[in-house]
Amino acid sequence: MMEQKYIDIQTIGEVHELWGCGKPRHPLVTVIDLTKYHFLGDRNGLSYRLNFYTIFCKKFKGVLRYGRSHYDFSEGSLMFTAPGQATTPISALSLEEGWALFFHPDLIHHFPLSQKMAQYTFFNYESNEALHVSEEEKLALLDCVKKIEKECGQNVDKHTQTLIQNNIELLLNYCSRFYDRQFYTREKVNVDVVQAFERLLKDHLAKDSLINSGLPGVKFFAGQLNLSPNYLSDLLQKFTGKTTQEHIHLQLINKAKSLLWSTGMSVSEIAYTLGFEHPPHFTRLFRQKTGYSPSVYRKLN
Repeated sequence: MMEQKYIDIQTIGEVHELWGCGKPRHPLVTVIDLTKYHFLGDRNGLSYRLNFYTIFCKKFKGVLRYGRSHYDFSEGSLMFTAPGQATTPISALSLEEGWALFFHPDLIHHFPLSQKMAQYTFFNYESNEALHVSEEEKLALLDCVKKIEKECGQNVDKHTQTLIQNNIELLLNYCSRFYDRQFYTREKVNVDVVQAFERLLKDHLAKDSLINSGLPGVKFFAGQLNLSPNYLSDLLQKFTGKTTQEHIHLQLINKAKSLLWSTGMSVSEIAYTLGFEHPPHFTRLFRQKTGYSPSVYRKLN
């Protein structure tokens, strides 16, 4: 049996044990000062799987290395993880300042925020896709965090839960705004990514047949570009107005149209050539994107 490579952390109390910061003041949410409390859970390099949404805001004394690249964290950076993700916390020894917010999904379960969490796609970004914030932006985030921390320290009343989740939502909306800013301030780099993706997609679909390689997916192209699927889709959405999946579908349909016009291949043959395992799936997508079935489209054109 393979040895377990991560340790499950299920409660806020267990989080506090890992950072050595005593008993938590709220069972579902906490804020930890990362300069005051150091991570105590270094166990032979094992990762931890936390059952929480987490946000780490850190300012280091220099440059960090992620994979083969270096990133300047001098202005402060935010990293996000969703419940169930395995992560290896970075030691706090090199921190100049920083905080961490942990909140359990149950905290927001009965609030509209629970239904909105899927739109905060940065919880599924990689660590090298962190949000870099200015001093002014950092203060706006810290204001939200301090209000959450203050509510955690007060006696619980009927307003506590609402005020905490309202400030969490405000914090997340700020993060969305700052990520938008980051996408555009790094326009040259991101335009290069868009162009690289478009070349990859074009080259992949230029193959005579995708029967062996299969239908290209978002994960495949993100991996080729060393990005997370969510980050690539968000980047493309910002700069082209279309997600990765929409780009893939658009080019698939364009190639399908060309095959319908210029060959005598059957609809099933075209479906298999484009990498679809089941022709009805191709027909459904084609009708969804053009308003016609492949057979009707061929007759019209």
